[in-house]
Amino acid sequence: MASSHGATDNEHLVQSADPDHPANLICSLCRKFYTLGWVTGTGGGTSIRHHDHIFIAPSGVQKELMQPTDMFVMDFNKREYLRKPTVLKPSACTPLFLAAFTRGAGCCIHTHSQWAVLVTLLVERDFGKDTCFEIQEIEQIKGIPKGRGKVGNLGYYDRLRVPIIENTAHEEDLTESLEEAMEKYPDTYAVLVRRHGIYVWGDNVHKAKTQCESLDYIFQLAVEMKKLGLPWTK
Repeated sequence: MASSHGATDNEHLVQSADPDHPANLICSLCRKFYTLGWVTGTGGGTSIRHHDHIFIAPSGVQKELMQPTDMFVMDFNKREYLRKPTVLKPSACTPLFLAAFTRGAGCCIHTHSQWAVLVTLLVERDFGKDTCFEIQEIEQIKGIPKGRGKVGNLGYYDRLRVPIIENTAHEEDLTESLEEAMEKYPDTYAVLVRRHGIYVWGDNVHKAKTQCESLDYIFQLAVEMKKLGLPWTK
């Protein structure tokens, strides 16, 4: 059976009645993200690792209209595509998703959230480029894990730090700076891209989604705090 986009092989990898199948999950998540303004136009993307298979939303497709048969599937170990829809392009985010999966993530979400973009601009204006976003004593911080190998989430009095990297003309060229930020901030589960958006990852889909929603709430709150002249940290 051929898909609507011309792929004729390995259809079984993306066809399932199970709503929790990665191909179905990516479509449902991206529809939700569209309503939040995170994947406007064809921006943003989502990828899920399921055992040794990586499921990746395509590039240049309106995310709220995607179908499971639009998904690319990659062998994580061989870094080879098991399924490529013939008239679609692989996501330019793929090497950045792989950087997260290499570090143990089960899901990686990339959004073009306006709040994430605005926060990067405020940090640049007020603190300079060579720093990260920091905030504390905000309840929603509890939605963010403490870090790799650590049990539990951050507490109310903990300081949340999210590194910021500079944008590039081509998405895949962000990979090196993303990996550098991951090494410099080993406890982070997110990296902001100045004037662009954010990458968020988690151990599984549920955790990645929770963290992405929590961070976006925090970023919006931080922007509003700046308007009122309220500090982010003590």
